[in-house]
Amino acid sequence: MLLYKLWRSFIKETLLLKRDIGGIVIIFVMPLLLIVTITLIQDSTFKNMEGSKIPIIFIDNDKSEISESIKKQLENSKTFELLTDFNEKSAEKAVFGGDYQMAIVIPNNLTKDINTNIESKVQAIVSSFGLETDSSAIKQNISKAKDIRLYFDPATNISFKNNVMNAVNKMVFEIENKKIYKAFQDQLGTTEDLKNNSLIAFKEITPKKGNRDVLPNSVQHNVPAWALFAIFFIVVPLSINLVKEKSQGTSVRARISPTPYFIHILGKTFTYLIICVIQFLLMVAVGIYLFPYMDLPQFDVTGKMLPLIIVTVFAGLAAIGFGVLLGTVADTQEQSAPFGATSVVVLAAIGGIWVPVFLMPEFMQAIAKFSPMNWGLNAYYDIILRNSGIGGIAKEIIFLFLFYIAMVAISLLYERKQNAV
Repeated sequence: MLLYKLWRSFIKETLLLKRDIGGIVIIFVMPLLLIVTITLIQDSTFKNMEGSKIPIIFIDNDKSEISESIKKQLENSKTFELLTDFNEKSAEKAVFGGDYQMAIVIPNNLTKDINTNIESKVQAIVSSFGLETDSSAIKQNISKAKDIRLYFDPATNISFKNNVMNAVNKMVFEIENKKIYKAFQDQLGTTEDLKNNSLIAFKEITPKKGNRDVLPNSVQHNVPAWALFAIFFIVVPLSINLVKEKSQGTSVRARISPTPYFIHILGKTFTYLIICVIQFLLMVAVGIYLFPYMDLPQFDVTGKMLPLIIVTVFAGLAAIGFGVLLGTVADTQEQSAPFGATSVVVLAAIGGIWVPVFLMPEFMQAIAKFSPMNWGLNAYYDIILRNSGIGGIAKEIIFLFLFYIAMVAISLLYERKQNAV
């Protein structure tokens, strides 16, 4: 009997949705347009960065060995296009005015002063071995460190600044090391070539599929992220329907009918859960079949479809629970619609859809741990990028289900309190 009532409730919700074809189209089409647009932008930006160079101003006041070496390494990096027709004053004005991202100014006598410093320090070390040297001459030859001046556009991203400064520091460090080796070679009078080879190297270990490295791409990040955003966006139509039922008296008839009110909620849950799964399948279909025709990587779900759908079901439950609560508490569509849309965007921001959680401030990272979107996103990433099974995502699934139970329980208690005589 309860199953029959649940079925009738499901039919009722389906008929209500059929009356709003425009809303249903938006539910399905909007996420597809979003995922295609965002993925194209991110992927094309990545490709453009690979094929284009950033123009920066390079001013060489040294015009000697070290400045030439720095210039050559910058040109060989395939990242920068060096502009040399500036003096320091005009470069400062151009960069601070936003015309260029940055300027690098090599100081006068950089090569000469570094050579003098290295020679003096090497002589001091050699003298500590018992060899005679003029200590007063050593002290006189040591000069202050030279500054390579870097000008950045005030609007430049901090990570870009740090990357450039680290790259310049590495170049200067390598040049100094080579000169120190050469100075020791000259002081000791050895004819053996002391090559300055690095004793430590970095090797990235990536997951493998057979003999092939599995490298993350924009599609693997965007499909689950925006599928999750679409799933939670059903909060808006679900809450609006609940508010309509209250304003039209449908909820009153549901309460006085012999069917328990929780059956009414379960009917909505099953209806919108089917919508969530369809949304996800459409997003996956776009990633598998459409993206390759748009010169984007294909979304690979080989052997992962079942756990992905399981995550989708529980993420859908969490979204439905939130929508039920919002529709129960709100009195008008003017309250539920804007609040629902805004809250989904906020949850997406907190959950790591817009910005990765590890880039957030510590306080926001702590808040992200309580976001249902973050649980869902981590579960998707565990399956797609970390090759986890059901056991690896059990915690996130439990959290999502408990969130649904909590939201529905609060809704039922609120509804009962509001209608208590």
